[in-house]
Amino acid sequence: MTTDLDDEELLARTARDPAAFEPLVVRHSAALHGYFARRAPAAADDLLAELWLRAYAARQGFDAARGPARAWLFGVARNVLSAHWRRLAQQHTGPPGAGRDDDPWEAVDARLDAAAVAPRLRALLAGLPPDERELLLLVAWEQLTPGEAAAAVGIPAGTARSRLHRARTRLRASAPLKLTGDLS
Repeated sequence: MTTDLDDEELLARTARDPAAFEPLVVRHSAALHGYFARRAPAAADDLLAELWLRAYAARQGFDAARGPARAWLFGVARNVLSAHWRRLAQQHTGPPGAGRDDDPWEAVDARLDAAAVAPRLRALLAGLPPDERELLLLVAWEQLTPGEAAAAVGIPAGTARSRLHRARTRLRASAPLKLTGDLS
């Protein structure tokens, strides 16, 4: 039965049995939808559908030596989200630099549970370099391990750990308030 196989075995099996992809969709849709909902709530459902289309089409390119399938799926999700933001930026008709950037923190801010610290947390996260912020959010929100986050972003695990340490240090140094959630 294919549901007894781990993610990497399922991806390998899809070369001869395309139906082996279905358990991956069942296992990971909730987490991946959450990833999209926290970053682009209005488009989360469409982005999830696009993710599964792209992941299915690219399944032969999965390399278990580069990391687990879960991290690969978050990497595909990250690419889908980036393409979404680029499409939105291209549709923007205002003057250059006005309106939306390619990292819509207003939507993230609206989704934070800790309303009392949301403005401060938003400012702190926006102040991080984008690569450090993405790694931190993949670990804190999506509960990826640092190694899985590294694979999702496409960098070596040691580099990811270094950037995570730097991000956490910056947040601690500039955040005199106690933040809820696990950013450590």
